[in-house]
Amino acid sequence: MPPPTLSLKLRLAFGAALLGAGTVLTALILSWGLNEVAGRLDAALASENRMARYSSLSTQASTFLVVATEAVQTGRPTASLIDRITPVTEQMQRTFVQLHSDVETAVTAAEALGLDEQSRYATQSLGIARMEAMLATTLDGLATQTEDPSELRPYLDSFASSFDQLLSQAVNTEVLFRNAIMAGIDSLRVRLNLVAFGIATAALLAVAVFYFGLIRPQFRRLDDLRGAAQQIGQEDFSVALPVTRQDEIGQLAAMTNRTAATLMARKRDVQAEWARLNETIAQRTEELRTANASLAETDEKRRRFFADISHELRTPLTVILMEAQLGRKGTPEPKEAFATIEARATRLNRRIDDLLRLARSDTGELALDPQTTSLSALMRDVHAEIQAEIDSAGMALDVAEIPDTAVTCDPNWVRQVIASLIRNAIRHARGGRMLRVTPFDDNTHAGLSIIDNGPGIAQQDQARIFDRFVQGTSATAGQGFGVGLALAHWVIEAQDGEILLTSPLPREEALGIAPGTKISVRLPRASV
Repeated sequence: MPPPTLSLKLRLAFGAALLGAGTVLTALILSWGLNEVAGRLDAALASENRMARYSSLSTQASTFLVVATEAVQTGRPTASLIDRITPVTEQMQRTFVQLHSDVETAVTAAEALGLDEQSRYATQSLGIARMEAMLATTLDGLATQTEDPSELRPYLDSFASSFDQLLSQAVNTEVLFRNAIMAGIDSLRVRLNLVAFGIATAALLAVAVFYFGLIRPQFRRLDDLRGAAQQIGQEDFSVALPVTRQDEIGQLAAMTNRTAATLMARKRDVQAEWARLNETIAQRTEELRTANASLAETDEKRRRFFADISHELRTPLTVILMEAQLGRKGTPEPKEAFATIEARATRLNRRIDDLLRLARSDTGELALDPQTTSLSALMRDVHAEIQAEIDSAGMALDVAEIPDTAVTCDPNWVRQVIASLIRNAIRHARGGRMLRVTPFDDNTHAGLSIIDNGPGIAQQDQARIFDRFVQGTSATAGQGFGVGLALAHWVIEAQDGEILLTSPLPREEALGIAPGTKISVRLPRASV
C-alpha cells in the first residue's frame, strides 16, 4: 500500500493562497500607482487650465489696449472713454478672480508635496496681483479729467510694456510647473514599470513552481483517469490504473479499477440477456407490423364500403318513399306508383347484391362483369330511371339521338354511373332548368356527355373533384357525401374508359348564359 500523503485539496489551497496573496499585492501596488498618476494628471490638467486662462487674459489685455488707444486717439471725453473700456476691464477682473482661485487650489493640492512646492505656486499669486495693480493704475490714469491724448498715452504705454512682461513671466512659470509635473509622471511610469516587471517575474516563477510541482503531475494522473473512462465508455473494462498515492485522485483510481471489474462481470450477463431480448423484439415487431398493415387495410375497406353503400342506397330509397307518399295521398294511377316502387326495389335489391359482393371481395374492390352492350339501350334505361326525378325538379332533359353503338362494359354499373351524373346535375344545376345528353364516337371509344346550365365548377376544385369525400365550393356543395363522382371515376377507369370534365363550357356548347358543366363518359368500343 502506498504511504499516506498530504491531501491534494490542502496542497491546492496552499498554492492558491500564495497566488492570491501575490494578486492582492499587485492590486494594491496598481491602485497606488493609479492614484499617483491620477493626482499628477489632475495637476497637469489644472496647469493647462491656468495657461488657458492666461491666454484669455492676454487676449483681453490686447483688446483693452486697442479699445483704450482708439478712444484716446479720437479724443473721447473721459466718461465716454470709461464706458468704452468698462466691459473689457470687467472681463479681465473676472479672469483675475478665476486665476486667484486656481492658484489657491494648486497651493492646497501641493501640501502633500511640501512647503517648497507650495511656495512655488504661491509666487504666481504675486504676479497676478501685480497685473491687477497695473490695470488699476492704468484705469486711474485714464479716469483723470483730461482729454489730451499726449497725457493719456503714457499710461497705456506703461500698461502695455509692464503687463505683457508680467504675463509672460507668469506663463513661463506655469510652463515650468507643467513640465515638472509631466517629468514626475514619466518618472512614476518608469518606477511602476519596474515594479510591474518585478511582480510579473515573481508571478511567473510562482506559477511555474505551482504548475510543474503540483498541477502538471496531477494532470498526468487525470489523463490516465480520462483514458480509463473513455475505455469504459467503449465497453472495454480491462482497466488497471496505478495507485501510487492515497490522495483524492489515488482513491478515485482505485474505485475506477473496482468499477471496471464489476462492469466486466455485468457485461457478460447483459450480453446474454440482450441477445434474448433482441430476438423477442424482432419477433414482436414483425407481428405488430403485420397486424398494423392488416388493420389499416381493414379500416380502409370499411370506410370505402360504408361510403359507397350510403351513396348508392340513398337515391332508390328516396324514390320509393316519394312514390309511397303519393300512393298514400290517393294518386289516380296507383298501379304506376306501385310499378315504380317495385322497379326501384328491384334495382335496390340488385344494388345490395353488388355491395355485398364488394364486402366479400378479397381485394375490397367492385367485381365488374363487362359485356357487349348497346349505348342506345343504356341511355333508354337511364332515361326511364331518371325521368321522374327530372320532372320533380321542374327541369327539361334533352336527349339527342343516341346511335346503336356497341361498347364493352358492365351495363348495370355504367347505367348507374350515368344516372348518378344526371342526378348530380339535377342537384347542383337545378336553377339552369335544362339538361342535355349527347353522344360521341371515334375509332376506339364511344360514350355520352351530360351538359347542364349550372354555375360550373371552380378551377381550384376541378383537380380533386373525383377524389373520395371531396366536394366543390359551390352553394350546393354540402348536399351530397362526396363519393358519387369518385365511384363513377373508379367504375369507368376500371373498364378501360375515361371520365372527363369541362367547365365552363364554350359558348357554342352552352345551354344558356350560365357557365355550365359537361361530364363525358368514354367507353371502349366492342370489337366486331
